[in-house]
Amino acid sequence: MTTTAANDATGGGGACAPLGTVRIGLVSISDRASTGVYEDKGLPALQAWLSRALRNPIEWETRLIPDEQAVISAALVELVDRRECHLVLTTGGTGPSPRDVTPEATLAVADREMPGFGEQMRQIGLRFVPTAILSRQVAVLRGKALIINLPGQPKSIAETLEGLPNAQPPAPGIFAAVPYCIDLIGGPYLETDESVCRAFRPKR
Repeated sequence: MTTTAANDATGGGGACAPLGTVRIGLVSISDRASTGVYEDKGLPALQAWLSRALRNPIEWETRLIPDEQAVISAALVELVDRRECHLVLTTGGTGPSPRDVTPEATLAVADREMPGFGEQMRQIGLRFVPTAILSRQVAVLRGKALIINLPGQPKSIAETLEGLPNAQPPAPGIFAAVPYCIDLIGGPYLETDESVCRAFRPKR
């Protein structure tokens, strides 16, 4: 399903106005949510956070699919290769249970792995629970797209993306590095709302 949201694209940063549209793929992976056993909360949580964090107009590509490795891989290939998403975020399926196959499905379609994202996600999670070490989120590049596996809970999604700025010591969120990564792989210039997430780019 494709939808478009026009965020405020004026002011701030070093980007030229108006900002370009970014196409974002969101994939919620859950056997039970995909069959209607319970309501999916991953896609709404991702859309809500990204709508606040990004000033670019956004075109959404959303998918709700079961925990099947071939299905997940096919969805990622479709979103990157055919729908031409610049950023794809998945939620769910990253634990150690037999049905948690999102990392395997993601790595299967990757050109290159970006291990720092997974490392930082686990560091954030470990601030709350020791079982965060069991999470297996990965991030990869495919073509000119960045694909990142995120946790399944809305609260954890926000903490992972935004970080813990008020913690001692503060923990940077992973999204601060996303705009520059997309710059480097040839994607559109992403401008963030600094009240939500300050994007880091090296000074030129």
